[in-house]
Amino acid sequence: MGDTFPRSTDLPQQSPLFWVTHKDRYLRQLLIQDIQQQTGRDLIVYFTDCDRSQSGIDQTDDTFLTELLDGVSRSQVDLFLETNGGGTDGTEKICSLLRQRAPDLRVIVPRRAKSNGTVIALCGSDILLSSTSELGPIDPSMNNIPVEFVINAPAGAVNAIELQIAKTFLAQTRKLAKYLLCTGMMKTLKPADVEAVVDKLASRSQYHSHGSVIDVNEAISLGLSVKNIDSKDPLWQRIWLLRTMYSYDCGRNGYSKIFEGQRVSSAVTRVAPPTPGP
Repeated sequence: MGDTFPRSTDLPQQSPLFWVTHKDRYLRQLLIQDIQQQTGRDLIVYFTDCDRSQSGIDQTDDTFLTELLDGVSRSQVDLFLETNGGGTDGTEKICSLLRQRAPDLRVIVPRRAKSNGTVIALCGSDILLSSTSELGPIDPSMNNIPVEFVINAPAGAVNAIELQIAKTFLAQTRKLAKYLLCTGMMKTLKPADVEAVVDKLASRSQYHSHGSVIDVNEAISLGLSVKNIDSKDPLWQRIWLLRTMYSYDCGRNGYSKIFEGQRVSSAVTRVAPPTPGP
């Protein structure tokens, strides 16, 4: 890329003051266009500031994602994904949208897609990973406590309602993951073989910590359809540059999430924790 990115001899269509105010977004979208030109696919971005925000997948994300999908012009879509996970209800809606609106979907994980972020990654026919990437176990949490801890807690440690909720969360996540794999990247396998993969992803017997790292080699060994891209590959270098821009811009501007495409862009402002009283 040398000194050539991102510039052209054309002046912006917007007024100078407007363009300067929104220049971070315009520069990111120029790089999105460069990546699209290289891949021949539309690129949409769901980026969460995982290091400075507690924001997770929630039931408002579908409105932002719908706008992004409205802006794509090809059936071949790449989803750039970074998230620590979140609620399964919101994840189900995102997966439903992606399956209906992007029938030829690849998921790109530059750094991390953990927990239900990994479930979203299972929507694609392929997952693009490199040495910087990680997926994670899909065991859900309840009030920031892994549900298996609730389910396996000593008798009397949790009330009956909480126990039923935990079991429901786990069953919901497993059902969604199995459905995505059986109808997607593992559709040629027997249901029992897919179930075995879900067992590894969703239980503590394989990955003892909710934050366990499933790197590119581990993901391949699980049987997921993964493309391992060298970190020096020009495509991955552009992807990593774009990811770095999102991280920096979120930190500077106080964003918790950015949803972005070639022409559509929405940012969610990070909510400051309440100030303790006297």
